[in-house]
Amino acid sequence: MTRTSNRTYWAAGTAVLLALLFAVAATVASASGGGGDGSRTPGRAPGLYSPDAGFARDMAVHHQQAVEMSFIVRDRTKDEPVRGLAYDIANTQANQRGMLLGWLDLWGLPKVVADEPPMSWMGTADQHGGHGTAGHDMAGHDMGGAAAKPGALMPGMATKEELAQLGAAEGRDAEVLYLQLMTDHHKGGVAMAQGCAQQCETPAERALAQGMVEAQQSELTLMADMLKQRGAAPRG
Repeated sequence: MTRTSNRTYWAAGTAVLLALLFAVAATVASASGGGGDGSRTPGRAPGLYSPDAGFARDMAVHHQQAVEMSFIVRDRTKDEPVRGLAYDIANTQANQRGMLLGWLDLWGLPKVVADEPPMSWMGTADQHGGHGTAGHDMAGHDMGGAAAKPGALMPGMATKEELAQLGAAEGRDAEVLYLQLMTDHHKGGVAMAQGCAQQCETPAERALAQGMVEAQQSELTLMADMLKQRGAAPRG
């Protein structure tokens, strides 16, 4: 791995670590009812269809697939840079997923809502803790060009066929496909996290979302470099 790639990857890891530490501290504070200045202020949990809750549910699912893909490629190649990247992505996103699900528990909200279409919170969802209505329209919200492809649940997510293809590949083929799939995955994740950074009202969740944006953008640069080293490029 080049010196530039090492610096980029270090920056990505640092951004995620800082976001995780801030999120943990803020979650403990909110759970105890304390404000940032030590005061105790009455808080209101986000509503069922709020951006805060919708992002937590959707990103938990989005992250789970990233963890799955990372474990798949770990067993399909002996390339240490790719295995190292996969390990760190799996570890980071599993930890973040735990935080998101923990917030839902803290708010007394379900982890799955049957009548809530994926990404509906990025449309006209109530941003002030209310319940809103299901099936919000995503039209008009800037997704940064990210869109769910046929067979995928959310923007950037791989299809079952692509996951099967990754599981059948070996060596360089597995490395390239993983980096391409994870590049798409990160692009979708960045768009989602930007939506929460703009719309979510919970300070700790906004901070975590912004940390995801910065870290995944750095990892996109790193993965483009790793693809180039393998004579490939991101898809699309």
